[in-house]
Amino acid sequence: MSKKTYVLVGTGGRAEFFYGAIASQFRETSELLAFCDINTVRMDYSNRILKEKYDYPQVKTYTSDRFDDMIHELKPDCVIVTSVDRTHHLYIIRAMELGCDVITEKPMTTDAVKCQEIIDAVERTGRNVRVSFNYRYAPHHTKIRELIEDGTIGDVTSVHFEWLLNTKHGADYFRRWHRDKRNGGGLLVHKSTHHFDLVNFWIGSQPETVFAMGDMLFYGRENAEKRGVTKFYDRATGNPNAKGDPFALTLDDNEHLKAMYLDAEVEDGYRRDQSVFSDGISIEDTMSVTVRYKSRALLTYSLNAYLPWEGYRIAFNGTKGRIEANVVEQSYVNSGGDKALEGALQGANILVFPMFGEAYKAEFEEAEGGHGGGDPVLLNDLFGEPVDDRFNRAANHIDGARSILTGIAANISIAQGRAVKVDELVRMPK
Repeated sequence: MSKKTYVLVGTGGRAEFFYGAIASQFRETSELLAFCDINTVRMDYSNRILKEKYDYPQVKTYTSDRFDDMIHELKPDCVIVTSVDRTHHLYIIRAMELGCDVITEKPMTTDAVKCQEIIDAVERTGRNVRVSFNYRYAPHHTKIRELIEDGTIGDVTSVHFEWLLNTKHGADYFRRWHRDKRNGGGLLVHKSTHHFDLVNFWIGSQPETVFAMGDMLFYGRENAEKRGVTKFYDRATGNPNAKGDPFALTLDDNEHLKAMYLDAEVEDGYRRDQSVFSDGISIEDTMSVTVRYKSRALLTYSLNAYLPWEGYRIAFNGTKGRIEANVVEQSYVNSGGDKALEGALQGANILVFPMFGEAYKAEFEEAEGGHGGGDPVLLNDLFGEPVDDRFNRAANHIDGARSILTGIAANISIAQGRAVKVDELVRMPK
């Protein structure tokens, strides 16, 4: 069997998740040909990781302005997109136009216009786009899908979903490029795309109407001043005001962060260690969303990015009963440690409450790996031998669109103070 060939665009924090898998357990089925990025220092560091960590041959590197050259010269089967969110559509669309399939990191893109452009490009080119929703593959999430699909609680009428990001992981979005809403669409697009996709996946429906409210109530300079903070800094590395601040991230204390970001600043000026209490943050840290689905089910959802523990609580109410799930996850700083610990499961339980019966605990096999054990299963689905999947966990561009459209509609609702009809944002193929 011939190997499938890949190139990767964007060698930042999420890149190694994909190229590390190709370079290790999927060498027999996959081959990495090149990196593409705006920053040559970062690409060179990724090549160093390939050689030293995975004993994999170094690959060619192309600056982002030579993306077309890379495709023409190497003719890869597939392009992996892990660049800054606001640029995803550029590489997804151009890759398809040049004859390649695409695997993209979530979110697929950040606004309705770009989403429409991707949908139209798929229709025009006939190429395939996969969105890497690793949470779908976590065993406890698959179990919830199974329970609902099997009619355990009848028709789902409402869902309550509360997601907690703690002061380690949640704060990290306010240090890096995500702090500018133009880059990632805010947490309701960048982070919540996981959660809205899960609801779509679980209940088998699509969002119809969205109303949301959100604000920045903890991070940012003004909030810190209200709490009596007097020492401020722009970036943590090398700044004495950052000493003793539990929210500070100093890049020279971590070899990987130093090599990937601090040493690469000379080329693009990107600073990974900005203060979460500095000016210039344009995303919310406290969000509440209400959604009506086409099935008529209702969702109440909240996301907070400064809480004492990491995880979520969810409840499904149905015509025959109720399912409750409580999950605690490992907290992490992106690129700051072992990839397998990113969202790794620390504890989970699923309780089923039949309408006329005894409550019971739904059993599932816990799995190791990031995102609740979903990462290894997703990677095998992307790069390994295909297997039958009753639950159809592989996500395409339509799944990617439906997940982000809830967040995009929520952003519009916050800005305009009104309910937003999702079908008015994007024309889906018939």
